[in-house]
Amino acid sequence: MNKEKIPFFPLQKRTHYLVFCGIMVVLLCFSVVMATRLGSVELRFDVIRGVVVNRLLNREVYPVLWIEGTETILWNIRIPRILTAFVVGAGLTLCGILMQVLTKNPLADPYVLGISHGASTGAVSVIMYGYLGFLGGYATMVGAFAGAVISIVLALRIATIRNKVTATQLVLAGIAVSALFGAMTNFMIYHTKTGSDKVKTATYWMMGSLSGSSWEKLKYATIAFVLCFILMMLLTKGLDVLLLGDDVASTVGVNTDKLKLSIIIVATLLTGIIVSISGTIGFVGLTIPHITRSVVGTKHIRLVPASMLVGGTFLVIADILSRTLVAPEELPIGVVSAFFGAPFFLYLIRKSGGRF
Repeated sequence: MNKEKIPFFPLQKRTHYLVFCGIMVVLLCFSVVMATRLGSVELRFDVIRGVVVNRLLNREVYPVLWIEGTETILWNIRIPRILTAFVVGAGLTLCGILMQVLTKNPLADPYVLGISHGASTGAVSVIMYGYLGFLGGYATMVGAFAGAVISIVLALRIATIRNKVTATQLVLAGIAVSALFGAMTNFMIYHTKTGSDKVKTATYWMMGSLSGSSWEKLKYATIAFVLCFILMMLLTKGLDVLLLGDDVASTVGVNTDKLKLSIIIVATLLTGIIVSISGTIGFVGLTIPHITRSVVGTKHIRLVPASMLVGGTFLVIADILSRTLVAPEELPIGVVSAFFGAPFFLYLIRKSGGRF
């Protein structure tokens, strides 16, 4: 009698899982190093080493032999942008996992509840009318976050029927809220003089951009991401059970209402902050969880950390392409992520037959 052949993927053994994570860490480190070097201005590795070591140790370990402005390009522009790309990619992936668990829908992504469109409306309104100008560089960030909060509150109010919210009602409410805020955003852009700098800025921001990255914005995004990541790692068993259905989860003692509320709060907070610093970047939260799930399996204790590495690495590489493909010009990173994400997602649908 022939033994049943066990497929290699998803990875079953803990050793294989750790090897995969190790490979992703190596790929991430290589991508980060290349991202510091490549761009409209190419930098030598010895210059990168000298600037980074001198800055980290806050003293001149390596003599300053590079031209003036190189240190500013590397330390104040390029490195914050690279780290922001990782945080944004990992954060969007985490939100994608949470939305797919919450709605039990493999097509769900971080923007399924209208959070993205709400954040876009808030940011575009600030760009167009400048009513938060007193906040300086944080004006767009605050406007986007406020829009995200308003959109999720509105979606929850619409979806609440007899003091109960179901996944189907929430998705339908999210579609309605997305349409509403999308219309408001388009109206503001259309109403403003075509060709103006404000319209160009708003349009570029809506396609996704990391050009406004800074150490300050990175700090807030990183704190939010780490807190959300730790909270979800503590709830991984509940996420596994929730996929089996609310009735099953309640039977084994999971407070589904509390868990769903935690998911919504985390997804709203993290998506709002991410969109506020990077604009709308599609397909990361949609495709990366699928890719990683097919490799490491569906248990969230393994899926979440591995997905963070894959999503962060993917966006670092996408940012390299956005800065180099049409250099010295720059492509919106949302265009690059969609260019690679959309075909792969279609492949996944064909391969899985639409099964979660």
